[in-house]
Amino acid sequence: MASRPVELGPAGLHSARAIECIRLARGLTQHQLAARCTAMGRPMTNTALSRTERARRRCDIDDLVTIAAALGIAPVALLPLWTVHGPVSRFGGSPDDIQGALLG
Repeated sequence: MASRPVELGPAGLHSARAIECIRLARGLTQHQLAARCTAMGRPMTNTALSRTERARRRCDIDDLVTIAAALGIAPVALLPLWTVHGPVSRFGGSPDDIQGALLG
């Protein structure tokens, strides 16, 4: 039985992009960030982190909080800003632009 592709909404797509952008800004590899998360008690492989950043894996709230802590930021920094018109990305582009870039 073939697996269904992961479908993420605008908040999930934004979070995926935010994790990658902030990780790169901090000069961390996926392996280093995954190791930090594991050391904090939330086991994570670099493969899981890679799939999260590429929007191929959902990031649950426990992962999001741990990733944020490992990056030294508040979890809210990984979430989109919300307006009366919907989500607004902090990392450039609309949610549709981000989805197109991540999913091809």
